[in-house]
Amino acid sequence: MSKNSKMPIKVLIGKMGLDGHERGAKVISMGLRDEGMEVIYTGIRQSVENIVKIADEEDVDVVGISSLSGAHDLLPEVVEKLKKRGMENVLVICGGIIPDEDVPILKEKGVSAIFGPGTPVPEIARYIRANVRRQK
Repeated sequence: MSKNSKMPIKVLIGKMGLDGHERGAKVISMGLRDEGMEVIYTGIRQSVENIVKIADEEDVDVVGISSLSGAHDLLPEVVEKLKKRGMENVLVICGGIIPDEDVPILKEKGVSAIFGPGTPVPEIARYIRANVRRQK
């Protein structure tokens, strides 16, 4: 589906796996809304399939996953399932506690950026605006 570039950037923020710590995800969600983006927050304990399904149904530009307990290991599966749905233009980013040794693997598998704890919301918003790949 074609998107109008004047529409706000649409971001899905999700928490996968058994991770129940959602404070950071809520802060980012509210901050990106303050930056003028439309944000859908899925809540905690989502499956890969549910994240991808919601991303598709909501026609998002960005999928952002917050991870504090290893759920970042599921991100390559999210990227792959988005591609299978023809959603390769969706920017996939991650935030939270990600071991340094996992960062290159995630980037190699299609995760565009990883933001650590304390990253200012305006920095994340700038990255999204500079890298979102909207369909013409």
